[in-house]
Amino acid sequence: MNPHDTSALQALLRRHAEPLPALESTAFGSLFDRYADARVVLIGEASHGTSDFYRARATITQRLIAHHGFTIVAIEADWPDAGQIDRHVRDLGPLSAGEQAFTRFPAWMWRNVEVRHFILWLHQHNHALPADRRIEFRGLDVYSLRNSISEVLAYLDHTDPQLARDARQRYGCLTPWQDDPTLYGHVVEHGHEASCEEAVVQQLNSLLNERLAADHEAFFSATQNARVVRAAEQYYRAMYQSSAASWNLRDRHMFDTLQALLTHRGADAKAVVWAHNSHIGNAAATDMGWRGRFNIGQLCRTAYGADAVLIGMSTDHGQVAAADDWDGDMQVKEVRPSRPDSWEQQFLKAGIPASLTDWRAPEREDLRQALSEPLLERAIGVVYRPATERQSHYFQAVLGEQFDALVWFEATHAVKPLPVVTALSHEEDTFPFGV
Repeated sequence: MNPHDTSALQALLRRHAEPLPALESTAFGSLFDRYADARVVLIGEASHGTSDFYRARATITQRLIAHHGFTIVAIEADWPDAGQIDRHVRDLGPLSAGEQAFTRFPAWMWRNVEVRHFILWLHQHNHALPADRRIEFRGLDVYSLRNSISEVLAYLDHTDPQLARDARQRYGCLTPWQDDPTLYGHVVEHGHEASCEEAVVQQLNSLLNERLAADHEAFFSATQNARVVRAAEQYYRAMYQSSAASWNLRDRHMFDTLQALLTHRGADAKAVVWAHNSHIGNAAATDMGWRGRFNIGQLCRTAYGADAVLIGMSTDHGQVAAADDWDGDMQVKEVRPSRPDSWEQQFLKAGIPASLTDWRAPEREDLRQALSEPLLERAIGVVYRPATERQSHYFQAVLGEQFDALVWFEATHAVKPLPVVTALSHEEDTFPFGV
């Protein structure tokens, strides 16, 4: 894109970008009424540690739930952890003593003040609804091998002790590895151990064939945990095959889980998905897709067409909660100003500090066309390395095909993490993340 084209693009952004009012105002949420008829609204984030993204996403979701009948919030998190929050917000019964959600790295990604405020709102909103109409809070990810095995066994212990014994025998293949599943993948893929694939598939099929429960919700949760175990077993082996193979397996599982949730909820189900831009934007419009990866956004676009809305979020500079390395300590880091050859720079130079820019409508075809060339786009996950930012955090993307709209905040702030508490004296101290 030459300088003349860049100038023209910035003029189009100034014309079409809609300034965002304060997050606390009703006017903020009402800007997103245009997505009321969608089946799935996927809302992204350019980092896992930015307060403004979390708060905006929560406000949009509250509007879609309260005014437009959305029934599921599905997040880039593990099924058992989100399940603890789901039981709380829908009053499905007590949790196990001492159980806390989102305590492993990166705990701050979901265990933060911004998410807590949304959960408090959702619990209050649900309290006024009949039990069968309460909004669900669900997890889509694959990383909960140990906890998902435990959930399946606990369910079977309660419903059929003999089947529980059978399940323990099958899952016994994975038990030595459940605290270090990446080591399992390594030894299997290098031929040192046999795969546990057949055992975990047998266990899932056993659950599906028995259909034990009078409690339909408990059965659904148990079968989803069994699906997580199957996907996790495959995922940790795929890690040693190729990065594309493991990525695709993970996003396929997230998409399949989303579809299972919509089917479980019924014909009128409508979902909001919270995940990173790299998951919810159409991968086919990025160099990730050009290198053989797909994601949940691309799968939703294929499955639901215009009934899936893909909304990205981005920023130029500010602060972010992130670590130097995986399993490292969280730090509040300065986000560098965006590169001159990036999409972020185009929104910065358009000069609107906070905006919603939507290019779905036919009358905005000029804008969509202007967004249909590749530029760099920044992605910060739970690790941020400013010193190698170009190599570590930028990728090529055709923005007009990757998303349907972009929420822009020129300057942003870090999320506020909640502590992981080991001994609780009062439930209120860490509510709703501790009991």
